[in-house]
Amino acid sequence: MNPENLPASLGRIRRACRAWPTPAVTQISRSGSPFRVLVSTLISLRTRDEVTEAASERLFALADDPEGMLRVPPAKIRDAIYPAAFFRNKQRSLLALCRILLHDYAGRVPDTLDELLALPGVGRKTANLTLILGFDKPGICVDTHVHRICNRWGLVRTRTADETEMALRETLPKRYWKELNNLLVAFGQNCCKPQSPVCSECPVEEFCVKLGVTRKR
Repeated sequence: MNPENLPASLGRIRRACRAWPTPAVTQISRSGSPFRVLVSTLISLRTRDEVTEAASERLFALADDPEGMLRVPPAKIRDAIYPAAFFRNKQRSLLALCRILLHDYAGRVPDTLDELLALPGVGRKTANLTLILGFDKPGICVDTHVHRICNRWGLVRTRTADETEMALRETLPKRYWKELNNLLVAFGQNCCKPQSPVCSECPVEEFCVKLGVTRKR
């Protein structure tokens, strides 16, 4: 994709998103709670959206702040977030994270990238999405969909999500940073799929160079 076509492409995807389900963490962020955004994003790692949404709902029915979460028996937290991928590790990270939030931040979620990255279980995807959806601050959240699509379009030539983030920070106009993940997650789940993307229904097919695409519909 020629970078000059990016504004038109994102505009078309933005309109197409009206007919697609809202990504789980975006839906959860409408509660206005940075803690819910942070926790649900942590749960979402390597986990399908429908599992993330259901697991987060079960967990927040038990507690929705760090103090309350630490009063819940660990086994109940594990049961609530199952079958999210690595649910045992996520349960341990979640409790360690809550202890730090209480001890160092009076129970509040920090709003800087470096502070978020220092929390247990929090990588760049989780930290950036918490900034964007929890605090309405700029960030570039790169998950598997953003990484795949930006390489498929030819906007970047990268091997990892972190490399994609750094490349986009250099080239992507800042006005698109906050919405990029939300748009491309919905686009990747419903149209530009990992295997056999639905190119016949793609709103930006004419701009896409289809790098790495061997099968399409």
